[in-house]
Amino acid sequence: MGCSSRCFSLQNLAATGSILHPPSLCFRLRSPVRKIIRMSATQTENPRISFESLPIQPPSHPTYDLWGVIKSAIAEDAGDQGDVTCLATIPSDMEVEAHFLAKENGIIAGIALAEMVFYEVDPSLKVEWSQKDGDSVHKGLGFGKVYGRAHSIVVAERVALNFMQRMSGVATLTKAMADLASPACILETRKTAPGLRLVDKWAVLIGGGRNHRMGLFDMVMIKDNHISIAGGITNALKSVDLYLEQGNLQMDVEVETRTFEEIEKVLEYASQTKTSLTRIMLDNMVVPLRNGDVDVSMLEQAVKLIDRRFETEASGNVTLETVHKIGQTGVDFISSGALTHSVKALDISLKIDTELALQVGRRTKRA
Repeated sequence: MGCSSRCFSLQNLAATGSILHPPSLCFRLRSPVRKIIRMSATQTENPRISFESLPIQPPSHPTYDLWGVIKSAIAEDAGDQGDVTCLATIPSDMEVEAHFLAKENGIIAGIALAEMVFYEVDPSLKVEWSQKDGDSVHKGLGFGKVYGRAHSIVVAERVALNFMQRMSGVATLTKAMADLASPACILETRKTAPGLRLVDKWAVLIGGGRNHRMGLFDMVMIKDNHISIAGGITNALKSVDLYLEQGNLQMDVEVETRTFEEIEKVLEYASQTKTSLTRIMLDNMVVPLRNGDVDVSMLEQAVKLIDRRFETEASGNVTLETVHKIGQTGVDFISSGALTHSVKALDISLKIDTELALQVGRRTKRA
């Protein structure tokens, strides 16, 4: 069974080297030799691993070990015995076909990552998709299938689904936010699940959002605590400019402002000094009202005060109900931690007996 035209090959994600699967991960399967690859988005040391064919590539990170995250997820599920239920009930040589079913409407994400999970468990598995990352799915839609050894499919099932469901939840919320926020761009924050930073931010891209800084290393972001410790917003900006100049570093710089006074100090400093500042965050300038609406007049005034001299970013009180109004103020970016810290997973299943699964789904109104 070959991959469809929408599918990127599992074999394209293969990696070889000198580190074997630990015995606890073998699940009585034929496990290949594997080298741990540290992936910097589309660039890796191994030419057989390529993200260039993906419709939406993962963001760059200099040290993130995506294969390591997958291996850890499989290991925590298998423990030191493997899948004892699978070993007890399924003949080791049985082959089956299992189908992915969407149980609710949303944006599908994590297809590429799921393929990596299946490959990690068993490179002989064949996977095909009728949808790609970023496509809409509806309740009851079958959008992919995997064929091969039943043991391998069942072992990989939950890990693959956990990644897909979380990523699809993030992508679905991001898509809704991004559509409402236009013409402003929607951003996530660093409020991601520990260990899943790149995965969460990849899902935001799939949903049509933009990535904020990946971590502490790729952008200077002067927040309230930095300002307090530095002795004021002007001192903080001076220190950053000096640090970057002395280190011959070039990167974006953002400063958080909470009042018009702070904005004016930033603009005054920038008018008198060559600065690396690129963006001004306007924090909590969206004021919630008792009737559930929000007052964005402070934000509008701040945007006009900055007058396109720097990029602007709104933060605070961003919800599905408020993001459209915020996006109409002229602000360039809107950041929302809720995209990743309050994600509701999209309900997806992987079923061998799809007819029975659909019968049960209809009974429970989930298909």
